[in-house]
Amino acid sequence: MIDRRRLLASSFAVTAAGLAPPVFAKVAQGGEDARLDALLTAQFEDGLNRTPEGATSLGLDVGPRAAQRGQLADRSVAAYQAEAGRNRERLAQLRAIDAAALSTEARLSYDVALFQRELAVDYARFPWHTPDGWRQTPYGVSQLGGAYATVPDFLDSTHPVNDAADVEAFISRMEAFPTALDQDTERMRANAGMGVIAPDFVLDKTRLQLAALRDQPGAEQAMVRSLTRRALEKGLPDPGARAAAIFDGPVREALGRQIAEVEAHRARSSHQAGVRRVPDGEAYYALNLRNFTTTDYSPDDIHRIGLEQVADLQSQIDGLLRGEGYTQGTVAERLGALRAEPRFRFSNTDAGREELLAFVNGEMAAIRARMPEVFPRIPRNDFLVRRVPPAIEAGAPGGYAQGGSLDGSRPGIYYINLRDTAEWPRWTLKTLTYHEAAPGHLFQGALAREAGELPIYRRVGGFSAYGEGWGLYSERLADELGVYEGDPFGRIGYLESFLFRACRLVVDTGLHQQDWSRERAIQYFTENLGDPNEAEVERYCVAPGQACSYKIGETFITRLRGEMQALPGFDLKRFHAAVIDGGNIPLTILERRVRAAMTA
Repeated sequence: MIDRRRLLASSFAVTAAGLAPPVFAKVAQGGEDARLDALLTAQFEDGLNRTPEGATSLGLDVGPRAAQRGQLADRSVAAYQAEAGRNRERLAQLRAIDAAALSTEARLSYDVALFQRELAVDYARFPWHTPDGWRQTPYGVSQLGGAYATVPDFLDSTHPVNDAADVEAFISRMEAFPTALDQDTERMRANAGMGVIAPDFVLDKTRLQLAALRDQPGAEQAMVRSLTRRALEKGLPDPGARAAAIFDGPVREALGRQIAEVEAHRARSSHQAGVRRVPDGEAYYALNLRNFTTTDYSPDDIHRIGLEQVADLQSQIDGLLRGEGYTQGTVAERLGALRAEPRFRFSNTDAGREELLAFVNGEMAAIRARMPEVFPRIPRNDFLVRRVPPAIEAGAPGGYAQGGSLDGSRPGIYYINLRDTAEWPRWTLKTLTYHEAAPGHLFQGALAREAGELPIYRRVGGFSAYGEGWGLYSERLADELGVYEGDPFGRIGYLESFLFRACRLVVDTGLHQQDWSRERAIQYFTENLGDPNEAEVERYCVAPGQACSYKIGETFITRLRGEMQALPGFDLKRFHAAVIDGGNIPLTILERRVRAAMTA
């Protein structure tokens, strides 16, 4: 998923004076181009002022922003209310630009920004909406999101510890953690007053995870252990006792208050799974689909596309399974049996998890070595593979990518959820690696961020349909490189990945447009994929529409490539450069850019 999350390194220069002025590619700065660049840069920096964690993630919490390294974002009701006003102002400022006077590249930046600003203003009609990274959700605290889930992971994996000042900033952020938790609790209470309460099963899992975090002693918390380890590696005094005391005192108390709020919501909740449970939920879902797919497809369109692709992919998988002697039962039943075969499983022990991670590292290295065959540029930075932190693995996605800093000092990370190694039979892991690492999220994100001619606001952030569509397209590209030759089970895993994403189209629209129950969604996965995917279904319930971005995005990019291949002199490397070098943009804008680049 995600996220689906974040991207990678950049040649963007960070100086002691702050942000270096960004420039457009091959555009003389002047007139409306210069006005637009100044406006979008100012709006980007204004947003960064309120997102200290974002500044740290990008490596921009230096110089004038150094104080942000010890801060957490304001998550209060007032802060979210104020943001609605800012979004209206940003849109008005953008519309004051004379779009007709812009150069081609500047007009692309304008159109991307216009899409973003109009979406942000449209969301203001839903005051309970929470934009939380890749999650666009009615529920600010869930099994997937909230400060309780994101802050410990952020401190563990993203906050730097290079000197004593970094240690103090880490401690400062831990001291701010209780406030962030209480602000989330405050918003939960306010949103409940507007009729927005998460489904009962979501609250049950959320409470389980909150309690697991609360009940672990401070000294055993992953973020505290991480602080101690990294401080000692730098020859600094051990700050672990200070950090543990903060957790065992004010953090634990704030977690207790949030658990009490979750329990109060649980008493008022219901089992209805889809977003129709919230006020004007049908309109909210339509807006989320526009956000996540960057198209005008209706829920009915997406449901139909999903059903058609499920049938086609099952037919392809059926042929491969029969070729390997698996002839009895439905495709779903045979896939389920294949997942359960001991020969494809890693031991569900620490040693088995280490073996699995070693396998993934090997696959990542092998595919990266093939990238010069299909890309004109290769990212400079390395990627890492890590296990999803055990404290949040119960509700976390199966795999996701987290980009590194803009200056390249922190590499991108490909996370894999190892709550149960049975979820990852060996024949599924190649495809996951191509999606999350190379040529997928981390690879694409690194190339975009290393495109030094792009302004900063085009190199960070982005759109799920593009990012997840590219991730799924990358699986197809790996197949075209022949990675499954002599590996029929690996190719089954590749097609099963596509089938999974096609099922998502059906299930997401079923839940939120047709008001399916959680149980019906699980049954659909079981009957068509041979896996109930309970955690996935619960994810779709709290992030309506996001699951549709993958297959819609891949289908769009694949169709666009097919049309370009019909042109004389088609060059695959040129096509990939056209798709990636413009950054993460809405699909309709991407189509215009690619057509112009390939026909110039």
